[in-house]
Amino acid sequence: TLGAYFDVPASRAGITVFQLMTHTSGIAPHILLSDHASGPDDALRVILESAPVCPPGTQVHYSCMGYILLGKILEQLGGAPLDVLANRYVFAPLDMRHTGYRPAGDNIAATEIHCLCGVVHDENARFLGGVSGNAGVFSDLADCTAFASMLACGGVYRGRTFLSPDLMRDAIRNHTPGMGENRGLGFHLRSEGSFHGSLFPMESFGHTGFAGTSILVDPASSLYAVLLSNRVHPSREDRGFLTLRRQFHDAALAFSLPFFYNIP
Repeated sequence: TLGAYFDVPASRAGITVFQLMTHTSGIAPHILLSDHASGPDDALRVILESAPVCPPGTQVHYSCMGYILLGKILEQLGGAPLDVLANRYVFAPLDMRHTGYRPAGDNIAATEIHCLCGVVHDENARFLGGVSGNAGVFSDLADCTAFASMLACGGVYRGRTFLSPDLMRDAIRNHTPGMGENRGLGFHLRSEGSFHGSLFPMESFGHTGFAGTSILVDPASSLYAVLLSNRVHPSREDRGFLTLRRQFHDAALAFSLPFFYNIP
């Protein structure tokens, strides 16, 4: 529970890591930290003292603030900054050589009208120094393919078990039936109007990024789709992209299935 990691108000002490991971904690979806916190070290107080949107465990409300808390918990458990832990336990073992926080160089897509290059687009992650549990990771297609391939192979990467079978099954199981959205452990499962499109099966899972990225996996066929776009340049107001992403997933699956089933 949160009370095991932070000095929290009594009303928040019983919120669990499971609820943070499934977006059922009741913590506000978004708080502009720069308007309320005196600095990055004050961010936890602002989040933990914020008004809840619902009682914990009753509804799904996607919460970036909850994932900021998860990042802070990981830092406590791992005894290192989140970017170090991510590289140690995820990026390096999966040979993701071009993935990480706060990248350097000029081969980086700009975001929005401010043309931020190598700087996270999300205002809260930027306020926290560019390393956060809710945003800030930069990558490329080759590295995202390695990650998606591992998921499509049931947690196995190049013959090595990266995620155990039990953990994979639990991660992609619907833990939020009847709560408005289908959520696994960190993953967004298909539900009415979700980003998956109309052809990927109900068992498919993945996630999106606000800036226009997504990974989607069909565990039955081991097919996966990776989309790296830049919908926030020059403006974040492009809502048409949301339809385009669903169409992309439909097209990807429709194109791939004949090869999977060996249809001439």
